[in-house]
Amino acid sequence: MRHDLVIRNGTLISGDGSARFRADIAVDGDAIAAIGDLAGPRGRQEIDASGRIVAPGFIDVHTHDDGALLSPQGMDPKISQGVTTVIAGLCGVSLAPLLLGTTPPPPFTLVGPKENFRFDRFADYVAELERLGIATNAALLVGHTTLRQRLMSATDRPADPAETEAMCAAVAQAMAEGAFGLSTGLDYPPAVNSSTEEVKALAAVAARLGGPYVTHTRNYFERLEEAIEEAIDIARDADAKLIISHHQVTGRPNFGKSVPTMKRIDAARAEIDIGMDVYPYAASSTVLRLERCDTGVKILVTWSDPHPEMARREIADIAREWKCSEREAGQRLLPAGAVYFQLDETDVRTIMAHPRTLIGSDGLPHDVHPHPRLWGTFPRVLGHYVRDVGLFSLEEAVFRMTGLAAREYGMERRGELRVGHFADLVVFDPDTVNDRATFEEPRQASAGIDHVIVNGVPVWQAGRATGARPGGVLKPTRGSAGVRLTGCGCAVCG
Repeated sequence: MRHDLVIRNGTLISGDGSARFRADIAVDGDAIAAIGDLAGPRGRQEIDASGRIVAPGFIDVHTHDDGALLSPQGMDPKISQGVTTVIAGLCGVSLAPLLLGTTPPPPFTLVGPKENFRFDRFADYVAELERLGIATNAALLVGHTTLRQRLMSATDRPADPAETEAMCAAVAQAMAEGAFGLSTGLDYPPAVNSSTEEVKALAAVAARLGGPYVTHTRNYFERLEEAIEEAIDIARDADAKLIISHHQVTGRPNFGKSVPTMKRIDAARAEIDIGMDVYPYAASSTVLRLERCDTGVKILVTWSDPHPEMARREIADIAREWKCSEREAGQRLLPAGAVYFQLDETDVRTIMAHPRTLIGSDGLPHDVHPHPRLWGTFPRVLGHYVRDVGLFSLEEAVFRMTGLAAREYGMERRGELRVGHFADLVVFDPDTVNDRATFEEPRQASAGIDHVIVNGVPVWQAGRATGARPGGVLKPTRGSAGVRLTGCGCAVCG
């Protein structure tokens, strides 16, 4: 026999939480053809994985890669760290369906400049990705904020009944054209004045069509508990699967609240299915928010349109130089992006250790000086939190990044090493894998990632991208069986 690719002598971690084992793995076309002792069959291409782990490619469940997917090298930050699938359209902001002729207001800058907002239909965006080709697979959400911008005359108020009905129809159309579900960014200005009832209506449409409700909750800085209760209320009323984006307890007054918030989420699982994601850093990043200035939080400016020279500088230093308050400095810098050092490491670890927590980078590829999570998230978990801290086992970490992520989002034939599953694979060195990206120098590829394969085609090897674009826009599995996660075997679900 002759296979397209044979990876030999590796230690396999299947992505289902089971123990590692020694085996070879063969690939034909875009699928895994065989797993076991493959001493006889040869491969047109062979990889010696001695001393290496072979695992399913990582699934980044929280990205703002909508615009990066359109760029030839836009996915290098992801493939360089072993990511083979991204979920985009998070925090209420999707590129489609929206046309913008002027510079987009925050938070639309999360996914790039106005030139990216050129898709009048969700189907147009999907078709463009398929025409261009992409390095990773992509699962796409439709954003509530995007729909508000498209269908409302003003976004500083709740939607009226006609506007809500129009947005519900738009959710249904987007899901018919390939969206996996609905996302919200209720903490951002274009959506902060939306009503809970408005969001319930849209989430109910997504749920009826088999999609999850994925939320960046409302005002979790000042009203953390209320934000979680609203998310639970929306999902319960809409009969929707809930996924809480980048769950965190932000700001010093909230330090330590990871324990009670996780208990509340676990209690709510008796009624609804709830997943969540987290990034492995004690600092967040988004657009520059004036209400965060003058609060004692260390803020690093990542980009500024009117003052690009201020990137990589702390806003407190800029304010001193300009002889003004931080808020006044922030106003002069807008539109801008920032990193906020406002999380507690103990809370980060508590949330990450929960058996239903997924890993998402929440990286911002369009920032001039991005948060290091864009390039380093997954190797940081494998190196720092597994090998150095011992937060959980390597098998458990891989499960969170692969099999559990695929189950939460209903991705068929992804996330596990099984014959017949798509050949999304990563080969890495468990002794050296680690993030190199830092807050000072964030655009650095991680250590220890040897080979990354998407749908059977190498996209990263020998420390560089191959230029191949074998990824696909994933089509969602419709019906609750594809997205409901019950009885997964974890300590919460049983």
